[in-house]
Amino acid sequence: MRKTLTATAFVLAAALLTGCGGGEEEPAEAGKAGSPAAQKSAKPEEAGGEAVEGGASHEVTITVKGTGRSNVMYTLDDSDFTEVDLPWTKTATIAPRGAEREVGRLVIVTPGNMTAADGMLVAAGCSITVDGKTVVENEGGKTGKPCSYKLK
Repeated sequence: MRKTLTATAFVLAAALLTGCGGGEEEPAEAGKAGSPAAQKSAKPEEAGGEAVEGGASHEVTITVKGTGRSNVMYTLDDSDFTEVDLPWTKTATIAPRGAEREVGRLVIVTPGNMTAADGMLVAAGCSITVDGKTVVENEGGKTGKPCSYKLK
């Protein structure tokens, strides 16, 4: 009984190992041209996302105003939390994709504190500009809130 069970296990393992390989080997690039992944990668891509399917792209600029150094957290074409020299600007071309065309894509810049001329810590100012038009501005950090905008 044990010999039969062991022999069956070996036959099954051999069948699985040889059966998964299929037939002859294909070069790495062969067969990929018709695959959905290859067709998707053939489409033009915009920064911050997948292929654009007829959606309008926008040039978005986030700015943190002030002097000295400050921490900045942002979401644009990527997201990051970094220490920067002020004034600081980052620009990206963004095309809303998928559901973002309907509900929007959130762009956020959250400036940290900076040292004012009188030595006090104050919030740095921020702004978001879309296609050359300023859509959000928090001059001098007066509200203490981040700048955010839904890009559609």
